[in-house]
Amino acid sequence: MIRVAIVDDQAMVRAGFRMIVESQSDMKVAGEAADGQEAIDLVDREKPDVVLMDVRMPRLDGIAATRQIVSATRVVILTTFELDEYVFDALAAGASAFLLKAAPPEDLIKAIRVVAQGDALLAPSVTKRLIEEFAKRPEPTNKKPKELSTLTEREQEVLKEVARGLTNAEIATELHVSETTVKTHVAHLLDKLDLRDRVQAVILAYEAGLVG
Repeated sequence: MIRVAIVDDQAMVRAGFRMIVESQSDMKVAGEAADGQEAIDLVDREKPDVVLMDVRMPRLDGIAATRQIVSATRVVILTTFELDEYVFDALAAGASAFLLKAAPPEDLIKAIRVVAQGDALLAPSVTKRLIEEFAKRPEPTNKKPKELSTLTEREQEVLKEVARGLTNAEIATELHVSETTVKTHVAHLLDKLDLRDRVQAVILAYEAGLVG
């Protein structure tokens, strides 16, 4: 059973998400919160598997709250605007997925399942946003952690494709290997680099100047 906490300052929005979550036989709502501080308290108390987190809230916003809870749970950021200026900050804070509130219910259900399994969900539009954010920054500092040297040549190739926003299936086609092989490479490189998920891999690849 996937236990989901819902964080939004609007009661009607929380009610809508509650209905979607409770429509699934393998999910249950672990509680609701109306701001970031309440979210932190809720996670500490209920220890949900996944938190649906609004960005803009009173008292403590969703990004600040995300930073404080990602070590204990996984976060799906929800926002009204696709080009929200907080996209990068939210993902850098440790969120595992980013979703529009207007997305179809099935997209939300998929995001919860993917994140609960320990993966990250990066929509192409969000990956594009990450890339644009890095493009606006000064030249990469080429902070190549020593762990990068532990990657095989193929793992480095896969990391670069992940950073470009490609899915496992697309990477498999690009590199002429099976999707299972790509999944294995991704798992290995995340482990070697001590990264939680693909989001962190994208950020590291850009910071290290592997792509640009």
